[in-house]
Amino acid sequence: MATAIDNQRDWPIDDFRDEFDLITALRRDESTAHETFVWRYGGRMLATARRFLRCEQDCHDAVQEAFISAFRAIGDFEGNAKLGTWLHRILVNACLMKLRSRSRRHEVSRGDQLPKFDECGHHRRSISRWHQPVDEHLQCDETRKLVRRCIDMLPDSFRSILLLRDIDELSTEETAATLMISSGAVKTRLHRARQALRTLLEPHFVR
Repeated sequence: MATAIDNQRDWPIDDFRDEFDLITALRRDESTAHETFVWRYGGRMLATARRFLRCEQDCHDAVQEAFISAFRAIGDFEGNAKLGTWLHRILVNACLMKLRSRSRRHEVSRGDQLPKFDECGHHRRSISRWHQPVDEHLQCDETRKLVRRCIDMLPDSFRSILLLRDIDELSTEETAATLMISSGAVKTRLHRARQALRTLLEPHFVR
């Protein structure tokens, strides 16, 4: 699968006029439909997997697992969302499964760099003011790259919820269903994840 995705630009032009034609062909288990499915969505899926997973092999494995799951479940696809959206959700679940199952000993501990909270979820120390509003910082490409690096430094639970809520823009309820936690837990974890990200960014922006 990894080779197929990496070489997809060498594939023939998409012969399916619209999603309905492609879905119909997939349900018939046509090989050209399978190839077109990977050709259309493989690149963007790999980019999404790389946001969630740090290991390149894990990314390719997650994409392959998502495609296999989609091929098996295409008969149940009801068309309530775009095919790409449906596939994206399958991929995110595959990525989250990998995060849940992998050994925690490989995750770098950054407890000394992340914010400390009390039992009510409030900071244990005062928050410093930044030079400029956050939205002004994010207009700079270099700053966006820095934010991306800091997100990658966060524990998996924080990084995943930031990606789902702030990048993929899932609702609280959708995020709760995806992570299999309560809506209240989503709100609490998201608040702490944002504060943890801010703590990692503070040395670069605090006056």
